[in-house]
Amino acid sequence: MKSFGFAGWSGSGKTTLIEKLIPRFSQIGLRVSLIKHAHHTFDVDHPGKDSYRHRQAGASEILVTSSRRWVLMHELRGAAEPTFEEQIKHFSPCDLLLVEGFKHAPIPKLEVWRALTGEPLLHPNDPHIVAVASDRALDTKLPVLSLDDDQSIAQFILAHLRLA
Repeated sequence: MKSFGFAGWSGSGKTTLIEKLIPRFSQIGLRVSLIKHAHHTFDVDHPGKDSYRHRQAGASEILVTSSRRWVLMHELRGAAEPTFEEQIKHFSPCDLLLVEGFKHAPIPKLEVWRALTGEPLLHPNDPHIVAVASDRALDTKLPVLSLDDDQSIAQFILAHLRLA
């Protein structure tokens, strides 16, 4: 399984770009999965549902399954957050694991940067960033790809991971 990450400030367009890239990778026959790190509390369950009630009652894990999908919810209940390496062990085999967040993971990453965020570039401080996708020209030694050209970005990622 090859991993490739996306780094950038909130509002830079990471999710939108990934949403455009997944079909490009799938169309050439790659099995693609994604792991996203949330920096805030989130929930995939709804108050009143059986699974929510069981989790609130103290269950450590709840697996909800149907004929179309399944999801495993695991409550940390004060335990330390698992590392990136521990988390990816939960994935079924795939060709390409896209990673949003996990900025300290030692995997190749594309920095997604827009001037409108008003934030500095990340790559000078992250040796794992291998290119930048931006809405404007940048003065950097890394390859700079147009944020609007998801085809070229997909080709870059495939070539970098030697999947092309």
